[in-house]
Formats: sequence, structure tokens, C-alpha cells
Amino acid sequence: MTIELNLSDDAPWKKRYRAPGIAWTKIAANNPERGLLCCNKDGVYQLYAWDTVNNDLRQLTDEPAGIVSGHISNNGDSVYFLQDNGGDEIGHYVRIPFTGGAAVDITADLPAYASHFFSLSASGSALGFTAAAKDGFQILLYNNPPVGEPIFSYRTSSLSAGPFLSHDAEIAIIASTEKTGVAELALAAYDIASGEVIAELWDGAGSGILPARFSPLAADMRFAGSSNASGFHRPFIWDPRSGQRLDIQSERFGGDVTVWDWSPDGARLLLHQVHQALHTLFIYDIAQDRVNPLNVPPGSGGAAGYFAQNGNVFLHWSDAASPSGLIEIDGATGDYLRDVIDLKSDLPESIPWRSVTYRSGDGTPIQAWLATPPGEGPFPTIVHTHGGPTAVRTNAWSPEAQSWLDHGFAFFSPNFRGSTTFGYDFQHAIDGNLGELEVEDIAAGVNWLIANGIADPGAFLKTGASYGGYLTLLSLGKRPDLWAGGMAMVAIADWTLMYEDQAGTLRGYQRSMFGGTPEDKPEAHKKSSPITYARNFQADLLVIQGANDTRCPARQMKVFEQKLKDLGKSIDVHWFDAGHGSRAIEQNIEHQELMLRFAAKALS
Repeated sequence: MTIELNLSDDAPWKKRYRAPGIAWTKIAANNPERGLLCCNKDGVYQLYAWDTVNNDLRQLTDEPAGIVSGHISNNGDSVYFLQDNGGDEIGHYVRIPFTGGAAVDITADLPAYASHFFSLSASGSALGFTAAAKDGFQILLYNNPPVGEPIFSYRTSSLSAGPFLSHDAEIAIIASTEKTGVAELALAAYDIASGEVIAELWDGAGSGILPARFSPLAADMRFAGSSNASGFHRPFIWDPRSGQRLDIQSERFGGDVTVWDWSPDGARLLLHQVHQALHTLFIYDIAQDRVNPLNVPPGSGGAAGYFAQNGNVFLHWSDAASPSGLIEIDGATGDYLRDVIDLKSDLPESIPWRSVTYRSGDGTPIQAWLATPPGEGPFPTIVHTHGGPTAVRTNAWSPEAQSWLDHGFAFFSPNFRGSTTFGYDFQHAIDGNLGELEVEDIAAGVNWLIANGIADPGAFLKTGASYGGYLTLLSLGKRPDLWAGGMAMVAIADWTLMYEDQAGTLRGYQRSMFGGTPEDKPEAHKKSSPITYARNFQADLLVIQGANDTRCPARQMKVFEQKLKDLGKSIDVHWFDAGHGSRAIEQNIEHQELMLRFAAKALS
């Protein structure tokens, strides 16, 4: 089979990669003329000060490896982000003025930490964050600006997030897996004045809580979140002081329904539903106990949506053929009103995806996304798996997928077991036995593609990043008969070595997925590790791995690479100078070109 590659600088697939993307936006709650935005319009994801009146953007950060997370103070004066070393996601939170200036370390007395959670009280009087190290999680709350010792701290070895803060930081809620014992959260509410637990929330074994946020109003202790006790997430409002709880139900709900935002007046909630990987938005009127669906265009909700001061909704929206932009929709109907920020230029036409469903080996229905190039099949086919695993592939912009389609490949991305939004049982079916059901679901998808005349049986290539990269390696090791080649990005090859080296934030997550450490569960970690199946590899393998990655660290991949080479297997590892994936456009183009060249050679 001959694959004709278009690697010219003006190739359509490169133009799509260079289309600027907006990762997220935030607006200062008490100064709506100021916002913060993360985008890659200048080639690498950085933070930008956003003048929401004139829609002017001014670059604030210039981190060499890029930056994808940040926060703006409620008065709009300051911006916060975790300053790390080369994208390794370990460092200190710093503060910079909205108007620009030098970064100030706000926790200079602490050792470097990983962090996946940062919060500011609505009044601006306090700030808090989760600091993770190899010995566990510490949740810290400071007066703002931080001076001296924290006013509250909490330590645990369990996966945790917080503090979620009430308006004046009277109450802090901590979410952790201490009670659940699996990758699900329970809540504990602390009175900051006394440091005591005043209430807890969990709906028992087989359930978990997804916390959202407190009401934005002063002296209002209502907290919104969702519980999956019914099998799917359903929203609630809970007052930890009074103990009152309102569970929000509607016949309109299907799949997981979670809380995205409170309206500025505390009277409405913005709800987000993902069902069978399709997005829907609702507004819940609390006083009237009424759920209103919004007429949002088909596609993906992206990072999030939130209420504007005028009661309308700002939504990050994309689909498989359109890059992400920020749109405003009517808060009553959901009808499209305008593009708030649109950085897109003219792009080549792209191919939409369609949702398909097939049966896995044991009869479990599996939803997947499929796109095919022009012409008649069967086609050489890319089988892509998402990261996570507690994530879901939705109908969202993917220049990678369009690149494969440009070159005559079909693109297939299944939501394997372990994916979210298909119910508690579906998500947790993999617990303690990672990889087995996922590979079964992938193999069943391959058989479905062949049976339906879509795919050429001898021209399947497996790819994915992070957990998707892990499933690429595991699929090549456990089902070598299926693949002509594999391309894994920032992948997991050995769970035990990974646990020894990874950031503290991920150690707690790994324990919750396996039910213990590698020392506690050695056989489970061995069974689930691709390195265990190294002798089985038959197809050529390309690995693209970040040298500074603390989620999927370098050592475990180096050991895996050497093991395959010692066995005479074909493996090529490309190391790049960043962390868990690239935040730079041109580097992503370089990686896609590496994969295209590899694919053409593997199928020649």
C-alpha cells in the first residue's frame, strides 16, 4: 500500500494545526471588564489579559514550554499560575499584575509541589490550593495575599482536591477518595474559624460526588455539585451548615448531568449534560424548580461555559470541523447570539464525524466516533484512544484526525470501558484490572470496522496519548495480530516504575484505580503493564515522549525501550523537551509529521 504524503508547509493539515485555539476564558467576578484567556495564537499556549469591552488581548506569560492553567482575582487586579520547570508541572504558584509585570512567588517557603486545584474566595479575602508531593496531598488555605502560615491545612495520602471556598472563606470543602476507596470523591466541609468538620456528604458505596462551587453570594452557604448514586451524575444543592439538600431531577436528563456555574444572582444553575458523548446544556431555575434546555449548536462544550453578567451564557464551542471559539448564547433560549472571540482564519474544509455503536466481546455496547475520507472503502484506518481513562471523546476539533483523513485514512475513536458519561458501572468496570476490558473493546471495534467494509484488515494503525498511549502499547502487546503499527504519545509502559517517579497528584489517582500501591497489588500492576507483554510485539512502534513529563515519567519508557531492543523488536522513541504533551503548534506539527512518515513506512 502506498500512502502519498503532503508535507509541504502550506499543506491543508498544517493550516488546521496553525489555526489558533482558545483553551479557556475567565472573567473577573467583580470587574467584568477584565478577563483572562489561554490560547496559542502566537504559537504556544500562554495566558493573555483580556479587555472584555474592546476584546483586546495582551500576552502576560512567556513560559518556554507554554502554560495551560491560570486564574484571575475577582477584582481583576492579579493573575495566578503554577510556574514549573520546562512543563514538568512541579513548581510554585506565582502572582503577576493584570497590567503586566514581574511574577511574585506566593509560597516561597514551601518545597516545590504539583497542583491540580487552585481557588479564590468570592470576596477575594482568601486563596487556597492543593499541593501534592510523593508522600501525599496537602490542602492549604491562606489569607490573601499569603503572608506567614496558612490559616487552614489538611494532609492525606488519598487523592484529594480543594479547598472549595464559600464567599468569605467561612467554609472550605475538601473532596477526597478516603471514604470511597476508588476513584470517586466524598466531601467534607470544614469551619475555618474552628478547623472542625461540620458536615460530610457521600451517598455510599458505588457512588461518588463531583464538586462544583459555592453560591457567589455573601452569607450564602449553598454548595452545588453532582452525585452518581443513581448510576449517572445528577446535580444537587447542599447547605453544609443546615444540612439541607435539594436533588435536581428532570425527565429531560440522560447520561451525566453536572454543574458548570451559578448565575451572578445565585438564582440559576448552568447544567452540562454528556450522554452517549453528546453535549446538552440546561439552565435550572431554583425558585421555580424548572429545567430549561438550551438550543446549543451540535458539537462540544469544550472546556466549560459560564454565566455572563447580563444573564446570558458564554460557551467554549467546537466540533470536529471547527476550532474552539467563545460564543455568547441567549440565557433563556440558548440561541446563538454572537462570536465573543473568534481567532479562526479561513481554513480548509474538514470532514465531520459521526457517532456509531457496536458490541464488545461480552455484548457491552460501545459508542465510537468515525470519520472516513472521500471514496469507497475499505481504507487504512487509525484507531485512536483518548486519555484519562476517566474522560470521554466528544465531537470536538482535532487537527490530528483531519490530517489522517487528508491522507486517505479512516479515523475511529471508541469510548472504551472506563470512559465517563456512560454510567457508574461502565466507568468502574476496569477498576483493579486496567487494560483488559479496554483492549477487548478496541479489538471488537476493529472487527466491526472490517465487517462493515470500512477498514482494510491489514492496515490498522493504533495511536493515542497518555492513557490512550498506554492502550496503544498494551494493544500491540496483547493483540499483536491486529496491527500494522503503533504510535504512542506520552505513554505508560510500566505502572510500577511510573508510580515510583510520577508527581504526587497522579500517585493518589493510580492507587485509587488499582486499589493500592504496586507494593500492595504487585500482580495487578504487572498484568496491566505493557512491558509484561514485550515478547509479543510484532508491529513497528513509534513513541513520542516528553523528557520533562511527571505524569508518564521518562525512566519507565527508557526501560521499556531497552527491553524491546534487547528482544529484537522495532521501536523508535522520539524525545521532546517538554512535559505531558506539547503546548506549541510547530512542535505538534513536527510530531504529526513523524507519525505520517511512520504510517507510510509501516504500510509500504
